[in-house]
Amino acid sequence: MTIKTLFPIRERALLAATALSLTFSLSPALAAGDEVIVYKDPNCGCCGKWAEHMRSQGFKVKEIATPKMGEVKREAGIPTALSSCHTAKVGDYVVEGHVPATDVKRLLAVKPKIVGISAPGMPQGSPGMEGPFPADRYEVVSFDEKGVITTFARH
Repeated sequence: MTIKTLFPIRERALLAATALSLTFSLSPALAAGDEVIVYKDPNCGCCGKWAEHMRSQGFKVKEIATPKMGEVKREAGIPTALSSCHTAKVGDYVVEGHVPATDVKRLLAVKPKIVGISAPGMPQGSPGMEGPFPADRYEVVSFDEKGVITTFARH
């Protein structure tokens, strides 16, 4: 017996499409093998929730609590206007704040020539900032070494 005799053509196409979809949606995080290292204030709860969001999307996450977040942000090259509560290192990039995992996966797949991406502030409804209030509309922006800021995604 072959796969052709076990599954009609329509079912084979559906199986192939499902396999391809799963491979594409998981591959940027898993293929990259990149660990997310999150620097956060020891007293911040939403940072841990963002780390859990990243884990639920297939990332391996290490959390480092530090009272020196200003120093971490300066060393990472985060422009003050793009600051949020936590700073992460993923591969060769900086991820600032409550950036959705889908955006991080896209960043790792596309590999643009930037320093990183940020969800400035703490947008209500972003990963780790879910709650009883309506979600904010917000942008995730990219930034490069020269300080050029560009929209990376809209949510």
